Amino acid sequence: MKRGGKVIITCAVTGSVHTPSMSPHLPVTPDEIVAESVAAAQAGASIIHLHARDPRDGSPTGDPAVFEAFLPRIKQQTGAVVNITTGGSNGMTGDERIAAARRFSPEVASLNMGTMNFDYGQAAVRVADWKHAWEAEYVASSGERIAHNTPSFIGKVIEVLGQGCGTRFEFECYDVGHLYMLAHFADLGVVKPPFFVQCIFGIMGGIGPDVANLTHMVATADRLLGDDYYLSVIGAGRHQMNIAAVSLAMGGNVRVGLEDSLYLGKGRLARSNAEQVAKVRRIAEELSFEIATPDEARQMLQLKGADQVAF
Repeated sequence: MKRGGKVIITCAVTGSVHTPSMSPHLPVTPDEIVAESVAAAQAGASIIHLHARDPRDGSPTGDPAVFEAFLPRIKQQTGAVVNITTGGSNGMTGDERIAAARRFSPEVASLNMGTMNFDYGQAAVRVADWKHAWEAEYVASSGERIAHNTPSFIGKVIEVLGQGCGTRFEFECYDVGHLYMLAHFADLGVVKPPFFVQCIFGIMGGIGPDVANLTHMVATADRLLGDDYYLSVIGAGRHQMNIAAVSLAMGGNVRVGLEDSLYLGKGRLARSNAEQVAKVRRIAEELSFEIATPDEARQMLQLKGADQVAF
């Protein structure tokens, strides 16, 4: 693992797991996504990870027209690296999931490194009243849907975005086998270092949120990738900050945001993405780490630059 540099904070501002009924602070409309992204960047996030939502009811969408309503505005108002999802939601087809990244050719796109169960049904426990008809069934049925990320689909994304657009990847690894999948494509030579490896802990269907699992993932990545990668981590839900703190102590990077957790602390909803960014920034700085600017993150990850995107 590459250590000793500045800390990259990624902020995932909305995602596709949480629904409007779970928090009044979840951004849904393009205006809200812009405002949350700009504030997160001002708080210290150098990368903004983006999904889109139907502004009428907050449901996840892969429609490039919705992305177009916020992407240029975020670029104009911040210097942040824009990272477009290819995960979408597990109710979308593969083509729907990559449509926006294909259209807009971002500096970074997420890439999930294995097919898995992705059950977030427990997110509904605290919801008494649903605002929209789609929400309850969408959340309850998550355990019945499969997040399809086969080797052929991963190869297609690499070809279309990596080789076709010069986009680099946030390699999302929800379990140890996903690191081996990344190593497979690295051995083929179709993805090049430095790799930005995002390890996710606490999703039902992936590896659990134990510190021992984080150290095991790092040991495995070190064995497979040597010093050719930057570690970043996501702790889902209530595990967000403690997993982030351990990553920082190990010399890694962090991702926060309302996609990954709706809370700032026990029983306290985060009022914004920027609150979570500010909190993890404080933790990093108390540990004597400096925060990477967007341009420093670009240099670390060898990105093509904001002038090379299509928005």
